[in-house]
Amino acid sequence: MSEFNEFDQQGSVPNRDTGSIISHSFEMFKGVFLYGIVAMVIYMIAGFAIQFISGFNSASMMEEMKDAGGDYSSFSYWNVPGFSLYLSLSGLLGIFLAPLYVGLIYIVNKYNTKSQIDFADLFIGYKQNFVNILIYSIISGIISTVAMSLCFFPIIFVYPLLLLGYPILLFENASATEALGKSFNIAKENYGTFLGATVVGALISVAGIILCGIGIIVTAPFMMIVMYSTYCAFLGKPRQIEFKK
Repeated sequence: MSEFNEFDQQGSVPNRDTGSIISHSFEMFKGVFLYGIVAMVIYMIAGFAIQFISGFNSASMMEEMKDAGGDYSSFSYWNVPGFSLYLSLSGLLGIFLAPLYVGLIYIVNKYNTKSQIDFADLFIGYKQNFVNILIYSIISGIISTVAMSLCFFPIIFVYPLLLLGYPILLFENASATEALGKSFNIAKENYGTFLGATVVGALISVAGIILCGIGIIVTAPFMMIVMYSTYCAFLGKPRQIEFKK
């Protein structure tokens, strides 16, 4: 089980504005990016594994799309061998790797409070509040999918409302619905700042693709750190968590 101990800690807290939150995120990112890379490598290895299991070949699909001469309207994704199974397995992968993202948030907090970091900290989400993390991942995934199905842009305006969910699940040991409700209410009252932090954080997270393809491994975890910095700005430094075996 785990215990929550509250005590005076070292560590910084950003102001409640987008610039301060992003600046704080950068400071945290410099200290934990190697753990973020590990998380992304695990994700990529798992992604390759489900491609192999499903029989789906993304490279082959891209070649077929090129051969279509740029006319993608007639291209049927569902006829690509293994695509439907791959899509299903990818959804499950996203759900079961959510605790890994929570672990990165936990490591960021330990870095911020000058606590000793262990590699095992990356997997705390599989020990602490695991079921609620999975449930929240499913709920937030459904909300995001619905937003994206309407058009790409709605997800930009919906995602800020989900920004605090994972930190709340970790640091407050909340249920999935409590985390969703609390994140929504705080973001709603401070929507401009949350939207700004989300947009800038997302742009930095995908910058690895634009700048150097494989660089996404380095930049993608930045959004998790933005979640942590935003939590600090609006709810203060998290209570320290000591996991007891």
